[in-house]
Amino acid sequence: MRLRSELPAFEGVTEWINGQVSKEELKGNPVLVHFWSVSCHMCKESLPQINEWRDNYEKQYGLQVIGVHMPRSEKDLEIGPVKETIAQYELKHPILVDNEHAVTDSFQNEFVPAYYLFDGEQQLRHFQAGEKGLKMVEQRLHKILGVTEA
Repeated sequence: MRLRSELPAFEGVTEWINGQVSKEELKGNPVLVHFWSVSCHMCKESLPQINEWRDNYEKQYGLQVIGVHMPRSEKDLEIGPVKETIAQYELKHPILVDNEHAVTDSFQNEFVPAYYLFDGEQQLRHFQAGEKGLKMVEQRLHKILGVTEA
């Protein structure tokens, strides 16, 4: 996806966990879409940071976090281990299971972990992939939310 691209709709989802959300419901709020996979060690390492952002910025700044489980292998298609990982890491935000890669394709995503940050007008403001991307995402997130460092 190119910067300033519009947030794609979440269509072709295999299953929603922790509630379903539509693109329309997200209007006016900044949105972080986080692609991850149950078989990705780096992805699991980033989950506590995703939870922290959700907890710190949802009430005050309206940040909405959407997880996308993107299977990387045949084994990743099993819903049970995905649900176990969600429970283990206390992921409370909506997570969609994308076994058919419909959402993955609409984002033109090839990576896990991957982070897509949209502003309140649903325009892509930042994309980052890989384990070292968290700091870059956090800096951009602070800029979009207007968070000032203490």
